[in-house]
Amino acid sequence: MTIHSVVIQKLLTTNSHISRQTVTHHFKQFTYGIRNKQAILDSDKTLICLRNALNFITCLSRDPSSSFLFINTNPLFQPIIDEMTLKVTTFNPERVSNLWKMRGFLTNSFSPKKFRSRNKKLVFGPTRLPDCVVVFDTERKSSILSEAQTLGIPIVGLVDSSTPLEFYKKVTYPIPANDSVQFVYLVCNMITKCLMLEKKKKEGEKRIGRKATSREEVKQIEESTGESKVESANEVLVIPYDNLAPLSGDIADMKQLLDKLVVVKFNGALGKNMGFNGPKSLIEVKNGSTSLDLTVNQIQSLNSKYGCNVPLLLINSRTTHDDVLKVLEKYSSSKIDIHSFRQGDQIQQELSFSEGGEDEWYSSDHGAQFLSLMSSGTLDVLLSQGKEYALVVNPDNVAAVVDPQILNHLAQNSVEYCMELEDFTSNPTKHSVKKFKFIDTRNLWVDLRAIKRLVDTNALKLGYLSMLKLFEKAIGIMIPQSRFLPLNSTSDLLLFQSDLYSFTEGVLIRNDARTTPTNPSIDLGPEFEKVSDFQSRFKTIPSIIRLDSLEVTGDVWFGADITLKGRVRIAADPGVKLEIPDGVVLKNEEIKDPRDI
Repeated sequence: MTIHSVVIQKLLTTNSHISRQTVTHHFKQFTYGIRNKQAILDSDKTLICLRNALNFITCLSRDPSSSFLFINTNPLFQPIIDEMTLKVTTFNPERVSNLWKMRGFLTNSFSPKKFRSRNKKLVFGPTRLPDCVVVFDTERKSSILSEAQTLGIPIVGLVDSSTPLEFYKKVTYPIPANDSVQFVYLVCNMITKCLMLEKKKKEGEKRIGRKATSREEVKQIEESTGESKVESANEVLVIPYDNLAPLSGDIADMKQLLDKLVVVKFNGALGKNMGFNGPKSLIEVKNGSTSLDLTVNQIQSLNSKYGCNVPLLLINSRTTHDDVLKVLEKYSSSKIDIHSFRQGDQIQQELSFSEGGEDEWYSSDHGAQFLSLMSSGTLDVLLSQGKEYALVVNPDNVAAVVDPQILNHLAQNSVEYCMELEDFTSNPTKHSVKKFKFIDTRNLWVDLRAIKRLVDTNALKLGYLSMLKLFEKAIGIMIPQSRFLPLNSTSDLLLFQSDLYSFTEGVLIRNDARTTPTNPSIDLGPEFEKVSDFQSRFKTIPSIIRLDSLEVTGDVWFGADITLKGRVRIAADPGVKLEIPDGVVLKNEEIKDPRDI
């Protein structure tokens, strides 16, 4: 029996799934069905919402000055809540449950005050606002909900099928369940364990900090784990791809893992720099397939192979949205859920390097567009469907595909933010001015629950997604070159369309016949800049398996079945048309005239 099954069974024993006879329209997303005129709640969705709430409370508790206010009016729940607050030593005024009808209880809480409650006992009100309000019987807490919403205080609350929409909308982290004594005890017990565990982690970190007092000791620890740190404005732990744990290979485990994933692809870049009138993702890459086709085919293959459901979200700009919608019609019969969004004209299309030291990497951020999508309600829908991670794909990277091995590492180690990095020396660029240690490939893996926490607490503003310090655990993974193949020019197009690469199930595979670990360096002149000129100047794409470098300038035309080896430079003089004949083999040659062939 899996851990998930054990937890679901525990929920069922608390009767949390048995709700009221009335089911409001907004609550139907949590309802499994109707039995004996009573609503039956979906325990899987209850568990998802409960996890989100506990994760939020745990993150808040990491701040030593944080406080929680537990609100309750049911006398059956009070001993349970008292026991919980006693263990975790959180602020809980005596008989706070009797104060819920007092107007201004929160909004007037900045000064000390005392008053008499309904049972005539003297009670002291709080002198500062809590960081979170936990409500156990939401339906009877209209004033508390209104005040907390006015002050911007996050609310965690139990809701059932009869909770009105006006109350439901004010709860930041709703937990759909029947508020039985058993379920309240379970929730309080889990809150207690989460807070106590976080307290133990802090104590453990302090002990470790006292032990590792010298840089030599820290260096020895890093070398023993085989992991390296990048020192920059935002430090991040970098893990070699080869150090990731292998997958089990079990189809059921793979399905459960992939069902947690959603792929987000930015699709706003135009192909103007390549003379292509349309989205760059619609440029033919290999055998009539575009980069968008490769992405769809790869996800569709995973869905068919493992029986999972990995959806694809496309974020288009104003100039690409209509063209993409027309292309999506051909995927209507595919086994993949594709959703297209229009995000305006703000997607960054140019690559740029950071201006930091040599230990920094190039980084370009899609945080504003991604956060805008998550704030529009899409995030809540994805979480309700059981999605926990998003792969945010670089629009220029043709080799950006779902890697279950990376996803498994994130899930096993509770990683909230992961960048795919590449060693700069393995992929140098002629546009670089400085030497950098890593290149950020702009492929991101993000925990959706962490995004939910940051959005709800206003900790994450538009454009701040690259601020690693906002995430509890952020890492970088040093990926192989096979996962980073950007399409920025027709020189890259020659690389993909040659015999060096083939593709299977949407994944580009490099020819094993090439023994050199790096790809050849290709530089085509301005005569090849446009896609149409590139296609017309090659009868067929040359064989480049054993090519080291190719430089072409001037009015050069290639015939069919040409083979290029070693270092080849072809330079036609101004005003001279230089034609490379069919079937020729050029090896370590410099061609300036037809007589040189």
